[in-house]
Amino acid sequence: MIEPTKIARVAVLGAGTMGHGIAQVSAAAGYTTFLHDVTPDLIDKGLEAIRASLARAVSKAKISMEDQEHVLLKLKKAPALADAVAQADVVIEAAPEKLDLKRAIFKEAAEKGKRGAILATNTSSLSITAIAEAVPDPERVVGTHFFNPPPVMKLLEIVRGEKTSDATLAAVLEMGRRMGKETIVVRDSPGFATSRLGLAIGLEAMRMFEEGVASAADIDRAMELGYNHPMGPLKLTDLVGLDVRLAIAEHLARELKTDRFLPPEVLKRMVSEGNLGKKSGRGFYSWDEKK
Repeated sequence: MIEPTKIARVAVLGAGTMGHGIAQVSAAAGYTTFLHDVTPDLIDKGLEAIRASLARAVSKAKISMEDQEHVLLKLKKAPALADAVAQADVVIEAAPEKLDLKRAIFKEAAEKGKRGAILATNTSSLSITAIAEAVPDPERVVGTHFFNPPPVMKLLEIVRGEKTSDATLAAVLEMGRRMGKETIVVRDSPGFATSRLGLAIGLEAMRMFEEGVASAADIDRAMELGYNHPMGPLKLTDLVGLDVRLAIAEHLARELKTDRFLPPEVLKRMVSEGNLGKKSGRGFYSWDEKK
């Protein structure tokens, strides 16, 4: 197993919003970071998004030009998964929330990667233990749940599967510290701590909106001003993606065998109509940048 102080190279599999954000955080922590995606164009788009993020940070005097160059030098393109994982001490999977997909990625990473490398999944709700069944040595599989956007959000939720070893846990705790994150450790339970609590609030907000209790903006304002939440639950849903929240709600309702997480009709209807939030331009809010 990789020792915490020996981690030098990280592979991030998936160059979408979460993937390239995690890659930026990894490179900023000083790790040589390989960014891979099954769609090569997404790697270039991910790297461009990182450059734009760093440029904004420089313009706001949050980092120096030297810091920016340091991060960019640590980032490497890896069009082939084998090239990404070959020398990686930690492999972080940031693919969509599909169990079979994540299992397939870890199976290939275990076959083509460095022996003893840590396999970390960025899932927000799927079972770490179930994902780990895809590899012959599940003790090196762990959940590393980053939050969007990874360069800004301070929390790293570390999820310990049934067979995750003490050494694996110690290594990712040290990696999180080096990345500047505050870490919590939770047991492998559906929705972990954050997704379960956050979704419960989000679903209730949707039911209130559906019942006409208040507008989306006023429901959000109630939580922002009354409870000091940085963002209201409906706007957060738009940013996360209504389709993502629907999938998580259905998963939790099924796994926990409770009605608490049954998705409201308004959520199912909006997803079926293609109103997925910011990424589609409309959700509980209109995201037309011209307005």
